[in-house]
Amino acid sequence: MRVKILRQASPATEPYWQEFRYDYNGNQTVAGMLDELNYKDDLVDINGDPAPRIGWECSCLQGMCGACAMVINNRPALACETFLRDLKGDTIVIEPLKKFKTISDLVVDRGVIQENLKKADAYIEEYKGAQAKEYEHMYAAGKCLKCGLCLEVCPNYGDGSTFYGAVFANDCYLIASRSGSRENAIRESYKTNFAKGCSKALSCVDVCPMKIPTLASIAKMNRKRPKR
Repeated sequence: MRVKILRQASPATEPYWQEFRYDYNGNQTVAGMLDELNYKDDLVDINGDPAPRIGWECSCLQGMCGACAMVINNRPALACETFLRDLKGDTIVIEPLKKFKTISDLVVDRGVIQENLKKADAYIEEYKGAQAKEYEHMYAAGKCLKCGLCLEVCPNYGDGSTFYGAVFANDCYLIASRSGSRENAIRESYKTNFAKGCSKALSCVDVCPMKIPTLASIAKMNRKRPKR
């Protein structure tokens, strides 16, 4: 199996492609494959030339942290949940998420997700208990990994400077449902930074590793009325 990786030593350098050969194991994940390549005594590329270790992120390796999000064969996915047996062809093409700044190889800076929450003043302030009927959906929305896959596939999301994406919509729902003093402010921020820019493509729902029903979050936010 050939493994083609888009590499970049640092944010200041140009990206380049490098290929490796890997002995195919159908029960292995992409994360396991990258781990094995990096732990060889001497990592060499497909031409036999020495290669630096491949930069990528991981933590739980169980689909629960979102750190290993990347683009695999043109589809954004978690490396730890993508099995080699499910990939077509004898070449795997791996790239970093394109909607974020690359730090090194497959490692990207997803800090914009948190920064946008801060810019939008999205916080609870005075806490109130949520209605019992909201518990099930709150639990589902709260499983968001902040992995960025939904933003990667979103046709409306650029660099996060104006449209904040599905991850923001879910957070707005969770915050507004529990805030006793800032529900109106969160609703207005949601309208400005999400609702006005969303075209309802719903690609975010298709790619979400936690299967979050984001459309339901959007519907619930759209139904909220300003408190008097």
